[in-house]
Amino acid sequence: MNLDQLIKGCIKQNRKAQEELYHVYKKTLYVLSLKYCSNEAEAEDNLHDAFIEIFSNIKNYKEKGSFEGWIKRITINKAITRYKQSYVLTAIKDEYLQDEFINESEINLPLDTLLSFIQELPHQYRLVFSLYELDDFSHQEIASLLSISENTSKSNLHRAKQILKDKIKSQSTFYYSKQKNGK
Repeated sequence: MNLDQLIKGCIKQNRKAQEELYHVYKKTLYVLSLKYCSNEAEAEDNLHDAFIEIFSNIKNYKEKGSFEGWIKRITINKAITRYKQSYVLTAIKDEYLQDEFINESEINLPLDTLLSFIQELPHQYRLVFSLYELDDFSHQEIASLLSISENTSKSNLHRAKQILKDKIKSQSTFYYSKQKNGK
């Protein structure tokens, strides 16, 4: 079935169409969930909740923009909702500092290591970092989604980058010395 047929089948609650749509997008949405969740189990729960929402509201998809963009937005919103229900958001009064991040050429780490560093960030920092750096949300959009100020969003992004920078530098040194010594 093509995408239009899958969507129409899902609107009619056809289980075969739902299963096929799930298999087409599960990996993409799982990876997206991993960026916003602190571990794999939480990402799996988020993926499950996102698909329930997708199947429940697929009749509301108006074919404006891409379908993949629509389901990604649902998945991100589910992660944010889960976060808001689980953690208390606190506004941090801090001046935004100019970011001094690490050059890509300095990063000599496997992708799964970098993803684990992102997942280890404090919850609010992880959300802001993922929304801003990985999914191109503006600080204004992030502030609105998380019910924080734009300056808090900027501050959280700066702090997330600083934590990541420190972890990447320490881990890169470890990997470099390990490779240099032939271990």
